[in-house]
Amino acid sequence: MKVFRKSGIILAATLMLLMSAACGSGSTAGNPGGDAGGNAQQPVASNTGSESAADKDQSSDQKITLGFSQVGAESGWRTANTKSIQDSAKEAGIELKFSDAQQKQENQIKAIRNFIQQKVDVIAFSPVVESGWDTVLKEAKDAGIPVILTDRAVDSKDTSLYETFIGSDFVEEGRRAGKWLVEQYKDNEEEITIVELQGTTGSAPAIDRQKGFAEEIAFDPKLKIIASQTGDFTRAKGKEVMQAFLKAHKKIDVLYAHNDDMGLGAIQAIEAAGLKPGEDIIIITVDGVKDGFVAASEGKINFIVECNPLLGPQLMDAVRDVVNGRDVAKRIVTVEGVFTSEDAKRELPNRQY
Repeated sequence: MKVFRKSGIILAATLMLLMSAACGSGSTAGNPGGDAGGNAQQPVASNTGSESAADKDQSSDQKITLGFSQVGAESGWRTANTKSIQDSAKEAGIELKFSDAQQKQENQIKAIRNFIQQKVDVIAFSPVVESGWDTVLKEAKDAGIPVILTDRAVDSKDTSLYETFIGSDFVEEGRRAGKWLVEQYKDNEEEITIVELQGTTGSAPAIDRQKGFAEEIAFDPKLKIIASQTGDFTRAKGKEVMQAFLKAHKKIDVLYAHNDDMGLGAIQAIEAAGLKPGEDIIIITVDGVKDGFVAASEGKINFIVECNPLLGPQLMDAVRDVVNGRDVAKRIVTVEGVFTSEDAKRELPNRQY
């Protein structure tokens, strides 16, 4: 009897140790990865490496909610950008709460505050203008919600208010436009007059594209900007402002438009005035949307600096990395090209936007 009782005690102790080890694995056969109520649990760190990073990401992706505030729908570029984000979110299995600010900062601030109240996992937005974001970004930070900037930057000195900025180098875009123009007129001795259609006043692309362009043409004193005015990145406004330029100035040699849509509107005004765009007035634009490539292939736009709107995949990658606690570069620059009229003819069939 004593031997039997002692053996039973040893057997019970052994079973208790085995059960304890199984609980420590962080899963059960009936409800893997969750508690009894079906709520997902945080992955448990393991020294065995049996749970891969991909498994963790897949589990996290199912829970990710992204609040995104878009500038508006002012151009073909923006429409393509919106579609890229929506399609990429769907493909990644990320729930997207989308808001259109209609080019008004107050609408974006309201949208961001709504996202905070809804307790989304990540907030992303393309700011209408550079300034005036610190207060609402601090609110997001205090709520523990990471923020990602896309396409446009903010001028906040506190860079801890956002995780990363994904987008183009707008200053470099302006420089590329200026370098091409300097090269075209390097052997010309006469003064070359330039009019500039700027983007939305106070926006990062408008500020930076003007800056980069001015830096480059400063190397050639015969290149003179005689008029510069905002066209709000829209085709209608571009046409309206170009009409005013043509009435105010008898000699215009070059038009530099901060995006294709304003350039396309300006082409309408130039043609209505009896002039030939691309010949009587050299035209440089930024973006590279399909309508711009069509005009360039017809010789109406002479040079396009590309600004890639298809940022959706990069944004979703960054969202996953932020949620899963991975390091994300503070600045992610997109890769882009430049196109002459001849380049545009070859590239046109391949444009996705």
